[in-house]
Amino acid sequence: DPMHEEDFDGFAELTRKAGKRCLICGDDLFATNVGRLQKGIKAGAANAVLIKPNQIGTLSDTLAAVKLAKKHDYVPVVSHRSGETPDETIAHLAVAWGCPLIKTGVAGGERVAKLNELIRIEEELGKEAKMGILQ
Repeated sequence: DPMHEEDFDGFAELTRKAGKRCLICGDDLFATNVGRLQKGIKAGAANAVLIKPNQIGTLSDTLAAVKLAKKHDYVPVVSHRSGETPDETIAHLAVAWGCPLIKTGVAGGERVAKLNELIRIEEELGKEAKMGILQ
């Protein structure tokens, strides 16, 4: 987050100034919460959203946030959280939901496991593998 988590206006101003050249990603601004994301979309705050499945609590709520983001041309970035384990679930969710980016953090065993899983998924899909689209 380049601004305070409640600074929707600041995010909107930054997005107007730099959003055509780079991703302005809301993390705590949206908290993987559909209501907060709707507020941000209405304000024009950010153009990407960090998606943390264990932050909102359910996969259905997480998927709703991904769908809302995509509907409004916000880039969904599936993300780890601090205290992660080597579980690769977020790699599978990123692929299943067609998210073009994944944030795994600094290279450590628990983060490398997710990157390795993405490589395995790509190998398994073969020619069917497609990168999520960045708008």
